[in-house]
Amino acid sequence: MLWNALLLALRAIRRNVLRSFLTVLGIVIGVGSVIIMVNLGNAATASVTAQIASLGSNMLIVRPGQRRGPGSNEEGAALTLADAEAIRREVPGLAAVAPTANKSMTAVFGNSNWSTTVTGTDNAYRTVRDWALVSGRDFTPGELAGGRAVCIIGDTVRRELIGPGDPIGVRIRLKNIACEVIGLLEPKGQSSMGQDQDDAVLVPLRMFWRRVAGNQDVGAIQLSARDGVATTKVQAQTERLMRERRRIKDGADDDFHVFDMRQITNTLTNTTRSLTGLLGAVAAVSLLVGGIGIMNIMLVSVTERTREIGIRLAIGALGHEVLLQFLVEAVVLAALGGVAGIALALGVSWLASDLMGMPFLVDWGIVLIAFLFSAAVGVVFGYFPARRAARLEPIEALRHE
Repeated sequence: MLWNALLLALRAIRRNVLRSFLTVLGIVIGVGSVIIMVNLGNAATASVTAQIASLGSNMLIVRPGQRRGPGSNEEGAALTLADAEAIRREVPGLAAVAPTANKSMTAVFGNSNWSTTVTGTDNAYRTVRDWALVSGRDFTPGELAGGRAVCIIGDTVRRELIGPGDPIGVRIRLKNIACEVIGLLEPKGQSSMGQDQDDAVLVPLRMFWRRVAGNQDVGAIQLSARDGVATTKVQAQTERLMRERRRIKDGADDDFHVFDMRQITNTLTNTTRSLTGLLGAVAAVSLLVGGIGIMNIMLVSVTERTREIGIRLAIGALGHEVLLQFLVEAVVLAALGGVAGIALALGVSWLASDLMGMPFLVDWGIVLIAFLFSAAVGVVFGYFPARRAARLEPIEALRHE
């Protein structure tokens, strides 16, 4: 009986191809919209997570001053190299500790110049940032201790200043400081905040103090927790140590702050997931609109085929058989729309991900849910027209013109 109902449904759909296409169009758009929104949302979440992870593995940053809000920072006493040494010595579970100091400077090579960020630090910086070298080497202990004018450059600086080729051994000028390039960092691309991470020049911290800053302040201390060590625990221990070193009384506010990049990651990913859920819910409304379209067309179909229904009932068809026929027809329309919507969504998701530079991710769970929901829409919105057809009186139906 079910097979016969399916054949009758396919025959009725084939009889009015254009009308059937327009009927399922709402389901196609609804299913496609839900899947596209969820897939792109998941891709955005993965992209943000990867970008933040590129900043460093299990990374924390200690900065002077109180963090009051986005873009605001209350000044506090500068950090010192002794602070970094104390953190390295007394906070367990750390893979690396890198004191840093930054300044925007103009780099010059030949007739080219480029405004970049010069960072004074040591070899632990690359460990904290999980940043490999494409070519060259790290600073030697003698270069770090003596503050020799050597530098490691990022890919953007190499491209804009020196051009193609290996820059090792080239001498560039940072304003009036001649600096030998000893290393080239691997490309990292833009951060989640839109900053070019490859636009960087690393120099020994003591060289930065003597020839650039003119003081021995440390702008930030970057930490990397070992794998398996909770960054929240490292953050709490670091804050406690810094309060002791800066002699902050109980109950008084900190004059420094510690960023946990994992917390920032969680905040951003939770935000993108919430937006994905919201957009998916909005897109799901179009599925209901598509269901209403199915109900409308099925009611028209019942009216057009009243005489056919009357003949079936007159020759012995039961009411539930007529109900099943029209219900199957509605479900087939919705299912066809669901399949077409899935195909459309996968194609659009792939294209959009490629254009926006995000990974192509498919949430097969939401694909299955969207398809089942489209079939459920066919059942729910097809039931009333099918019920109306099943309740027709055979004599009245045969008299219908």
